[in-house]
Amino acid sequence: MWTIILLTISNIFMTIAWYGHLKFIDVSLWKVVLISWVIAFAEYCFQVPANRVGYGQFNVFELKTIQEIISLVVFSAFAILYLNESLKWNYIVGFVFIVLAVFFIFKKW
Repeated sequence: MWTIILLTISNIFMTIAWYGHLKFIDVSLWKVVLISWVIAFAEYCFQVPANRVGYGQFNVFELKTIQEIISLVVFSAFAILYLNESLKWNYIVGFVFIVLAVFFIFKKW
């Protein structure tokens, strides 16, 4: 469970670092890059421990898959709530296909 929690926190920071500046178009690019780097450092402080804790319980392919699913959920919430973007049907269909990929990755064949 710690892996999931740490990866979620990590993804919140990274989503803010990558997309949070889009509401501040008037701020100089060098400033938003610098601020994004600081936020990304906080992301790494959670990402690296998440992978350390999770490795062994999950293999690296499973860890990456978990991270991607969390990333989609966090990003979708951020885009809708913070950037006021709409979630269209084709995005949902695409996400469903990604979730199907999770099935194939975690299925013990």
